[in-house]
Amino acid sequence: MKSEKLDIIYEDKYIIIVNKPSGLFTISTDKEKMKTLFHQVLLYLKQKHKNNKVFIVHRLDKDTSGLLIFARNEDVKKKLQDNWDKVKREYITIVSGEVLKEKDTIKSYLKETKTLLVYSSNDKNGKLAITEYEKVASNKDYSMLKIYIKTGRKNQIRVHLNDIGHPIVGDKKYGNIKNKQVKRLCLHANYLEFRHPVTNELLKLESKYPQDFDKLIK
Repeated sequence: MKSEKLDIIYEDKYIIIVNKPSGLFTISTDKEKMKTLFHQVLLYLKQKHKNNKVFIVHRLDKDTSGLLIFARNEDVKKKLQDNWDKVKREYITIVSGEVLKEKDTIKSYLKETKTLLVYSSNDKNGKLAITEYEKVASNKDYSMLKIYIKTGRKNQIRVHLNDIGHPIVGDKKYGNIKNKQVKRLCLHANYLEFRHPVTNELLKLESKYPQDFDKLIK
């Protein structure tokens, strides 16, 4: 099977970092086994050498675009995951409405329903989630925010922004905001900073947010 053309941001014999498009699963699900970024990266590496392998380090939601790290052996995967709290991760998002605060921190305990909907609660039995944001630009209808996550919980950013009354544009699951100009979830993982798990080199990697986002913040 031919591999899809990947937007590779960084590659060496230990890790590969790819810019994931919106609408593509990171890994297989019950409904989708083959059309995943993991499968595309695996095909790409196997075309170089049939014994090449790839391992998942972290995930992005299907409709979120941006930077994803894959490991090329299990030891590297474990080292990255064991030091995940030291990885600096930033996102750019467009939310509904004019956000008035220049910056803020959102904190809650996340739980999940049987229908896989994540929600905030004050119950400390849930998973602690901390999201910081900084306003980049805004108008009366939309705001562009830079997001810094201190924890990596499922759907964390989407839930927290909906909690403060500014759901992400295009987020049908949390906020049901429809937009004719941008037909996608307006969330992009734009920046990663971390120490290389083998060489210890400080890597700073950036992926420009989609041009479509600018249509809403003119």
